[in-house]
Amino acid sequence: MIQFSNNQKSRVLVAMSGGVDSSIAAALLKKKGFDVIGIFMILQDSRKEIKDAQKLARLVACRLKIPFHTVNFNKEFKRKVIDYFINDYKKGRTPNPCVVCNEYIKFNLLLKKAKSLGAGHLATGHYVKNSKFKVKSSKFVYKLFRAKDRTKDQSYFLYRLKQNQLAHLLFPIGDYTKIQVRNLAKKFHLPAVDREESQGICFIKEKKHNEFLKQHIKAKYLKQGPIIDTKGNKLGKHKGLIFYTIGQREGIDLTYQKALYVIKKRSRNNTLIVTENPKDPRLYSNQLKVNNVNWISGRIPNLPLKIKAKIRYMHPAVPAILKRSRSKQFYRVMFKKPQRAVTPGQSVVFYRINEVLGGGIIK
Repeated sequence: MIQFSNNQKSRVLVAMSGGVDSSIAAALLKKKGFDVIGIFMILQDSRKEIKDAQKLARLVACRLKIPFHTVNFNKEFKRKVIDYFINDYKKGRTPNPCVVCNEYIKFNLLLKKAKSLGAGHLATGHYVKNSKFKVKSSKFVYKLFRAKDRTKDQSYFLYRLKQNQLAHLLFPIGDYTKIQVRNLAKKFHLPAVDREESQGICFIKEKKHNEFLKQHIKAKYLKQGPIIDTKGNKLGKHKGLIFYTIGQREGIDLTYQKALYVIKKRSRNNTLIVTENPKDPRLYSNQLKVNNVNWISGRIPNLPLKIKAKIRYMHPAVPAILKRSRSKQFYRVMFKKPQRAVTPGQSVVFYRINEVLGGGIIK
């Protein structure tokens, strides 16, 4: 556990990207009287857009009259996030690197950096809320909740947080909508207001997804194979199973009279199975297995448990029952209604109303 002394409570390190969200997080904290320090993370080799973002973050810090630091986590980011992303694709899964980045980089390495700078808290521009609850005379529990702006809520990416991290985290914009944040940026005269929001996976922003995989994965994982329909008819050749994910429609690159959807990747004979029916029952699952589960409270709740489960970031949280396997090696999520395109490698996050209970990796 990271320990902080009492005289560090008012100092906060703010992760600043040059974007409007993190800039307003810093501005709000300074307005509340915190001793704010801004920090910019270099997570990749210096490229023009990274240097531009760093300059913008420094300019915001200058406008706010706060100290500004830069830290280079390039090697750690490559080892923990990019390599994980590549290795999961080799195993036939579809990973979510943002979850891993938050777990190992932002709320681990950066939290340690906060301690080294004498800060009692780390703040980010995530759209999420957290609160402290007293459970005994001298004991507290920290909880994570969805943001006020449900269209921007990022709690899905933070389910791996632990108690000793939440105790030192601040999310200043969790109670604001995106429109309110942009209006605040104008009010504070911050240059970040006009910056476009980032889209997609940061380390392949300049390249297409498949091109990145081709450059980083050996040829044996890119072997072509047959595309067949649900009756076993051969329709053509795929470019390599790693380029496809369950439920995918775009990018199959096959001349056919109707749209096709991926329903299965059969690695044992390198075959891609597709359907022309968007409501094909084989696209849907009434349950899933999940492992590598993290409980934010630090304790496994009483099971079975009624929850709402979110199987990907843009997917709604849906009613389900959470159980544990007899072997206790994994958990099972049983959906009230079958869910489309349950994808191994993605995260499933457990909610109770607005509270994030935890989550894990779809097995």
